[in-house]
Amino acid sequence: MRLKRCRGGTIALAVITGAAAWFVWRPTPVTVVVPSRADAAEIVYASGTVEPRTWAKVASVVRDRIVEQCDCEGARVARGDVLARLDDSQVRATLGELEARLSLAQEEFRRLSVLAERNVTSQQAVDRARTDLLQIEALIAGQKARLETYVLRAPSPGVVLRQDGEVGEVAELGTVLFWVGEPKPLLVVAEVNEEDIPRVEVGQRALLRADAFPGQNLAAVVDSITPKGDSVTKTYRVRLRLPDDTPLKIGMSTDVNIVIRVSKNALLIPSSAIDGNQVVLVEEGRARRHEIRTGIRGTVGIEVLSGIEDSARVVSTFPALADGARVTIIAGPEE
Repeated sequence: MRLKRCRGGTIALAVITGAAAWFVWRPTPVTVVVPSRADAAEIVYASGTVEPRTWAKVASVVRDRIVEQCDCEGARVARGDVLARLDDSQVRATLGELEARLSLAQEEFRRLSVLAERNVTSQQAVDRARTDLLQIEALIAGQKARLETYVLRAPSPGVVLRQDGEVGEVAELGTVLFWVGEPKPLLVVAEVNEEDIPRVEVGQRALLRADAFPGQNLAAVVDSITPKGDSVTKTYRVRLRLPDDTPLKIGMSTDVNIVIRVSKNALLIPSSAIDGNQVVLVEEGRARRHEIRTGIRGTVGIEVLSGIEDSARVVSTFPALADGARVTIIAGPEE
């Protein structure tokens, strides 16, 4: 009986040992991909807004009530056309008082000048009257200039692209009430990070995406780059020229992809398969690490310049495996 129990224990131990050995030495399951061929593009990403090339904002420089406003949104206007008027009654009242004072000052100056010719009054009194007269004339000139600020005029010929505010509302200081410009040609004004701006040049093409036109790649060309960047946002303003037939409208927001260079028929693998400059290939049931040289790193794939062949089976997600570890393919190309 003791011998049988001993043999039973030996068999059980052998089974456990074998199972443990199988668990330790069993191949690790992996998924693989085969490199593909396609064009690879190096891009600089930015976000932008559609604007006219030629336009101007018309804002109030005083705070007062709107008493008159044109119904001209979408209409063409000439330079100097009146777009709106603000309540200038107080300014006109002050101007009237000054003009009345001017009449009195002019009369006083004439009277004292006659008396001075007759040696009845002093030249000092005449000079004082002349000074008072000049001061009032200066005040009137300033008041007339101020009166002009209550009239909002078109700064240039163009179309009223948008108008805000209503008669009776108070126009706050600096509030933009009109946008006047030409609806064509249009630009996309984008902000590009300072680390990317050295790669951006005038003439480069760009692909745009807008929520208003899902699934469409819209074209643009880099038109100009501002020489000075913003030290706070660390960005540079880049203007991109749109074709005349673009469906984009003024004020729309866009995602901008500026194409820096394109590599034709490039060998591509997923970015998840690379760790630094290493990939893991499946060769004769073993995981083998390979150094590669990469080129363009895009969002969907990375260009491989050298280090693997087109037919290589690349582990799709870079694994934590020792070089030479046994593996088995559970998805992807087989032998």
